[in-house]
Amino acid sequence: MLTLILLVGIGGYTTYAQSELSLQECLKYALTNNQQLARVRLEEDMGRFKTSEVRSRALPQVNATGQYTNNIKKQVLAVPGELTGEPGKTVLLEAGTTHNIVASGTVTQAVYDQSVFTGLKAAKAGEEYYRMQSAQSEETVIYNVTQVYYNALVSREKMIVLDADIDKISKLVNTTSSQVESGLARKIDLDRMRVNLTNFKTQRTQAENQYLVQLNQLKQQMGMTMATKVDLPHTSFKEIESKAVSAMDFGGVNLDNRIEYRLLKKQEELQEFQKKAYKAEYYPSLSLGGNYSYNGISNKFDFMKGSSTASWYDMASVNLTLKIPIFDGFARRSRVSQASVTLKELNKQKEETALALSTQFENAKLQVQNNLTTIQAQKENVELANEVYNSTQNNYKLGLANLTDLLDAETSLTEAQNNYNEALLQYKLAELDIIKSNGNLKSLLN
Repeated sequence: MLTLILLVGIGGYTTYAQSELSLQECLKYALTNNQQLARVRLEEDMGRFKTSEVRSRALPQVNATGQYTNNIKKQVLAVPGELTGEPGKTVLLEAGTTHNIVASGTVTQAVYDQSVFTGLKAAKAGEEYYRMQSAQSEETVIYNVTQVYYNALVSREKMIVLDADIDKISKLVNTTSSQVESGLARKIDLDRMRVNLTNFKTQRTQAENQYLVQLNQLKQQMGMTMATKVDLPHTSFKEIESKAVSAMDFGGVNLDNRIEYRLLKKQEELQEFQKKAYKAEYYPSLSLGGNYSYNGISNKFDFMKGSSTASWYDMASVNLTLKIPIFDGFARRSRVSQASVTLKELNKQKEETALALSTQFENAKLQVQNNLTTIQAQKENVELANEVYNSTQNNYKLGLANLTDLLDAETSLTEAQNNYNEALLQYKLAELDIIKSNGNLKSLLN
């Protein structure tokens, strides 16, 4: 049914050149190529790196340093002369050597630090939060693409209706033109028909422009270049008509299926970790460290010579550091209190969101039910308008109806068909809201 050619472009990007795109194909393409979604997925990568960063605090910290010092002017020490065999005098002695080289290394390992352990748990929860943000963005893309897709389908149906009207009135203009030449019809009637024909052609051009604009919007939502030529299959609107004849199973709203609600719960979890991290600042911390250095001193810069005058010695030490927080001006207590207030705010936000989501679901159900009633009424109206038009057209040909009656019947038929198509669109948009309310937007991919 569809012609699908897969092209591999420069840089490894893939694009689809298609004569027609189904809704499922549009959605799958969008989930791969939408730029905003790709940016959010990079945030997901960022979350993994942040977890690695926090995890590093629990691992040994190893550092190495090297230092060379040239004591251009050495420090002078004043010592009693008795120490140098010159009693009663103060002797000035230079301290140190001219050249000093030090190579050292340190190792530090956290033995107990409650903030580190809490941070690791928070980082893992943060990683899940970024994944949920990606899932939310995917749902947004699915929703937006589907909305534009349905609008484009209806715009194209308007074009089809107008094409039929143009065809009918064009035939009528041709017939009436011959009748005018034969003196069987009035020229004013022909002119009125031509005015109507021009109006229909203008509406057709406007409908086509609207359709092309919506196709561009669809390509933008999909992340597809504007140069790509796409169209929509003509069977899609017929499928909408057939599915709209029976009411759908609404199911029930499940807040845990809604990504917005789950994100708030995850934020609440993260805030709990933040509060624990502030509390962890009250706990003592214990760390183990070690240091080793190798030193060289000499009055000549001959460290690398075989006959070096340098003296070499090394030093090593280990240490156990216990840090006990005592008083910080109540800063820790203030941070814990702030975290508690934030948790209360999140709880209220959850309640507000739960009410909003439930309201959306109930409103969407009402809208679907109303639209089903409207669809049935408009369908009957189209059938009636079509009967009126056919009857008026026959009467006009027999001279039993005037041109005004025929043109009015034709206008009423066009309006009825467009109203029916609009009712189908509103039904599908309401159905889309129901699917979103149930947290099942990804079911549209199948």
